[in-house]
Amino acid sequence: MKKLINQVETVLNEQLQGFVAAHPALRLHRDPVFITRSDAPLVGKVALISGGGSGHEPMHSGFVGDGMLDGAVPGEIFTSP
Repeated sequence: MKKLINQVETVLNEQLQGFVAAHPALRLHRDPVFITRSDAPLVGKVALISGGGSGHEPMHSGFVGDGMLDGAVPGEIFTSP
């Protein structure tokens, strides 16, 4: 199986940029890196955030959206949650 990785140092950022480009309801933040709903923060609602290490993809980012997570914090590649 082939992997779509240009450089290990930039893979997380490239994956997140592509994910946000494909899902305009999300916003990518940098330094620190995290993803939120574009309409966050929602007044009167406690934010629900998840995260963990990134293996071959930043998994938790796929759970951000209406009725799901408000944000996701991906760790570096192959780090513990």
